[in-house]
Amino acid sequence: MKIFLCCAAGMSTSMLVTKMEASAKDKGIDCKISAHSIAEFEECLKWSDVCLVAPQVRFKYEEFKQIANAQGKGCGLIDMMNYGLLNGEAVLDQAIALNNAHSATTES
Repeated sequence: MKIFLCCAAGMSTSMLVTKMEASAKDKGIDCKISAHSIAEFEECLKWSDVCLVAPQVRFKYEEFKQIANAQGKGCGLIDMMNYGLLNGEAVLDQAIALNNAHSATTES
């Protein structure tokens, strides 16, 4: 599974990516996780399965969700508390749930 986190500049979310990668490793989940700026959204969506939008750019969430859904990809808004606490496990679980939901929809 390929996940990208979308934030203002692609920098502030890198610590969360590190926590998510550690959680994925602990759970034995094979995935690629990266952080990118909102300007890179459409390019990153091409190669990813799931996009998670950081709280500081929530104003773009509805737009990004529509684009992602049209392409059969999951898009979610990261909970502000999980983001602030760098709860990589919870955010990874969110990405997995989105991916599973969209995989089930496209298979039906």
